[in-house]
Amino acid sequence: MSVEIDTSAFTEEAYELLSELEASLLELEESPGDQELIGRVFRAMHTIKGSGAMFGFDEVAEFTHEVETVFDMARNRTISVTKPLIDLTLAARDQIRSMLDAAAGGEPASKENAQKIIQGLRALLPGANSEAKDGASAANSKRPPAQASENEPHVYRIRIKPSPDLFANGTNPLLLLSELRNLGEDFQVIAQYDKLPTLENLDPERCYTTWEAFLTTKQSENAIRDIFIFVEDQCELNIRLLDREEVLGSDVQKLGNILVQRGDIPEEALEKALKPIGDRLVESGVVSPSQVKAALAEQNAIKSKRDKKVQAESATSVRVPSEKLDGLVDLVGELVTVQARLNQTASTRQDHDLQLIAEEVERLTGELRDNTMSIRMLAIGTTFNKFKRLVRDLSTELGKKIELTTEGAETELDKTVIDQLNDPLVHIIRNSIDHGIETPEVRIAKGKNPEGLIHLSAIHSGANVLIRVEDDGKGLDPDALVRKAIEKGQIPPDAQLTDKEAYQLIFGAGFSMAEKITNVSGRGVGMDVVRKSIDALRGSIDIVSELGKGTIITLKLPLTLAIIEGLLVRVADELFVLPLAAVEECVELSRQDVTNAHDRHVINVRDEIVPYIRIRDRFGIEGESPEIEQIVISDVDSKRTGFVVDSVIGQHQTVIKSLGKNFEHSEEFSGATILGDGTVALILDLSKMVRYVEVEEENLTEPAAA
Repeated sequence: MSVEIDTSAFTEEAYELLSELEASLLELEESPGDQELIGRVFRAMHTIKGSGAMFGFDEVAEFTHEVETVFDMARNRTISVTKPLIDLTLAARDQIRSMLDAAAGGEPASKENAQKIIQGLRALLPGANSEAKDGASAANSKRPPAQASENEPHVYRIRIKPSPDLFANGTNPLLLLSELRNLGEDFQVIAQYDKLPTLENLDPERCYTTWEAFLTTKQSENAIRDIFIFVEDQCELNIRLLDREEVLGSDVQKLGNILVQRGDIPEEALEKALKPIGDRLVESGVVSPSQVKAALAEQNAIKSKRDKKVQAESATSVRVPSEKLDGLVDLVGELVTVQARLNQTASTRQDHDLQLIAEEVERLTGELRDNTMSIRMLAIGTTFNKFKRLVRDLSTELGKKIELTTEGAETELDKTVIDQLNDPLVHIIRNSIDHGIETPEVRIAKGKNPEGLIHLSAIHSGANVLIRVEDDGKGLDPDALVRKAIEKGQIPPDAQLTDKEAYQLIFGAGFSMAEKITNVSGRGVGMDVVRKSIDALRGSIDIVSELGKGTIITLKLPLTLAIIEGLLVRVADELFVLPLAAVEECVELSRQDVTNAHDRHVINVRDEIVPYIRIRDRFGIEGESPEIEQIVISDVDSKRTGFVVDSVIGQHQTVIKSLGKNFEHSEEFSGATILGDGTVALILDLSKMVRYVEVEEENLTEPAAA
């Protein structure tokens, strides 16, 4: 009977290890003598190799083995960590990822590239010459013995108790034992079959065997644990150093004590066996009853300490597919809608008991919503770490020296937002490197540090997260931006723009300040993609720049895309929701206010002129407006803008629903929500509304200006 092996667990773990590997290599480049980082790289390669072999990824295992061999020598200080080694290992990391992608149905990985990397790695080994080629095939078939340590060999007892479901993911424990054998000079293994059921109860897909191995080796305990890294949450692993100094310097332990320490017999059984001896010792006057009692108490204290330690080490996290989390969020969203209906029904019927139940359901729903959303929140640091490689490679390609610093890596953001944030940040950082940071020669001539700086930071701001990309480059020249836009016909020749408006020109389709097209930039599509991506996330972009000093690009993004707090408003019989995070205040608008402004869409709020948009006029809603309307003043793209409505109903917890394909071109709406009575309210995208109104006003004034 053949068993189909599920390789998804391996590939998911391997991708995570590759991300950690890249981060470790970039850190190692800064601290090439850090043995902890070298060990981290080695363990990542070792785990990918061993697990790949178990899951049938033989090419991945063979290729990774070559890198592991080199870092095993670096770990034992036989070779030093150099920039060529880091370059080759980063290339090897990319090659392994290509192999995994190919196995999942992607483009085939280049075998020529793999061979080139292997040859480069072998050239770094001591005594790399023609003789090394003769031993290459032998190195591929068997792991070279670890470098000898100055310490004497030690004896370890390794007890391996696999989970009964170990075979389900394709793990072969015999391969682990074989790799364990290669670590030492003397190896003995004993299989335990006491849990093996009778033949009629035997399930061939379950593991009933445990193993106990005795290994004499110069390697450390960590080297032994490395072999079991990938299956450590699927087996009980106990490693004990048997030849400790305190053990060698004392008498050989009694058989009963050894059996208890090994866990072969319960301590209670030994106590029963010892009681007669204790009684005889007490009777002979050698010890007192209290001394025997103290010895037994010592045993109990040690056992309690060991049990607590094992319990703490066995605590693990649960890996859940993102699709299941998305489904959970959808269900919570439906529950929030049902809870709103329950509240409305309880309020309408004036039933005290029903109102109490509705309040309790509202409390529980709120806690469930908050817990569910927190599960989806991830630290943005993992995304930040990806850009270290990008900065390293591009700065080398462009002949620049650039340091990337990060701040606020612990800031949490919804997983959906993080997933869609990668591409915009890549384009912004590439532009900062190519257009912003000058070459070392130019920077020195300007009196700057030859090494440029890009600072990436994240910070919470209310219901939003602010992500800033700051560089100390040449900055943006607003006059040059305007001239380029006029040259491309994107703005009229007599356009008068503020610096902030000029900076926004870089987000225009096809706009580029590059004099020639390169592999990095120049086609005018990067920042256009940034604008579209941030709009899709219901975010905004702000640019501050100083010529000769540098540029700061700030992305303002919502914490989550699933549930938001909104302000529910009414225009005639239509209901709309404005994101509460953008709302600053509500003021009244009377007919006299409109007359005083000479029908211009502006209002004086505490000596500040605030423009406003009439939602009734914007969407062509019929009916007479009330004598006194309400203006919801909001912060839109760092500008105060008002939105005129008939009335403000109040705060509303909004579950965002997609409008569907039929309304995908209605860009002034970011979605819809269902109210407690089943009514649908549209959620306004305030930034896009303001932008469309500004464009329309510009189009209306152009003929008059001509």
